Amino acid sequence: MPRIRGVNIEEHHELVWASLAEAIRELLLERDYESINMGHIAARAGLARNTLYNYATDKSALILALSERRGRPTVERVTAIAARTAEPAAQRMLEIIQEVLEAFTDPAMHLMFRPGTRMPTAEAPKGPDNPFHAIVVEVEYVVRDGMARGEFRDVGDPHLAVELLSGVMRAGAERIGRDPAAFGATVRAAREIILASLAA
Repeated sequence: MPRIRGVNIEEHHELVWASLAEAIRELLLERDYESINMGHIAARAGLARNTLYNYATDKSALILALSERRGRPTVERVTAIAARTAEPAAQRMLEIIQEVLEAFTDPAMHLMFRPGTRMPTAEAPKGPDNPFHAIVVEVEYVVRDGMARGEFRDVGDPHLAVELLSGVMRAGAERIGRDPAAFGATVRAAREIILASLAA
């Protein structure tokens, strides 16, 4: 029977997931993503390979699961920002852009944009179990609030507008993944493009 790392099974699973995320981060510093296999990840995380398959069926599924787990703190922060209705919608939007792009400095997050990697927004269930969907919901709330206050122009279909603007964020996340030093410039550009598209 595998050794339990925590004081209970829940803590054990959290510690294993943390080990898997760190293992992938370390491996990516040493080798190309394509050359990493489940055996490498299991060995680096200190797991038996058959134990790793209890967490994910393959490397793509593992990246998907890690991305979702790593995204949860971001959705909590985004939700808190969106709820600050005493503040202008534009200010909240600027902070949300910063938070979301900050999340994509994590290699486990930007790996999901690799060709052939299953996207969480396409594969995971909608609703609170999918942090990526939850972020879109919060951004749409801020857009609608800004429209109601006259801060943002009438974009017609807010849901469609937010889906289109998410393309800007995806491009920004991909850029940060390729060049982490471009983080500041990418955040500034994303803010300018998104706010300009919403300005009244």
